[in-house]
Amino acid sequence: MPLAPVEDGALPGPVLTEIATLYATNHAFFELSGDFPDPGRITVEQVAAALADELAHEGAEVLLARSAGRLVGLVATLVQTGGTDRPSPSPEDEAAAEDPDPWIGLLLIDATAHREGHGRGVATLVEDRFRADGHTGVRIAVLDNNPKGLAFWQSQGYTALRRALDHQGGRPCTVLRKAL
Repeated sequence: MPLAPVEDGALPGPVLTEIATLYATNHAFFELSGDFPDPGRITVEQVAAALADELAHEGAEVLLARSAGRLVGLVATLVQTGGTDRPSPSPEDEAAAEDPDPWIGLLLIDATAHREGHGRGVATLVEDRFRADGHTGVRIAVLDNNPKGLAFWQSQGYTALRRALDHQGGRPCTVLRKAL
């Protein structure tokens, strides 16, 4: 289900609280990413700001995944031309900035539900959605300090294309692609 702001542009309070709880279960990931000043104490306000940043990009969408009514995952996607919101291409791969593929910017699964198949299921649903929209591939950038994330995406059929720096923090990452 897509996350949509209410009429004043704010996110719905109860949903935002659920999402903040989901983020808080993933303090180990946020220690790696450095996205929050104190990954052990992620606040609703910080999550609201992070989601607003995600949704500020044209073509961005945040989707929520539920199982038995419980929020178990979140995925942020981006379908946009031009490379401004994607990892910087390496000098030998300038064409990568012009790629037509949509991107998965973040896949976050409730840490208390890891290894239950939710990540694989959500990734498959996103891929199916992109395929139905006529896309032939999807990309993701995985931070180099996240070997578990890299292993997950490779197990889902993604292959490494290049090394890059992400635009958000200039962090080294590996760009992966999966043909759809």
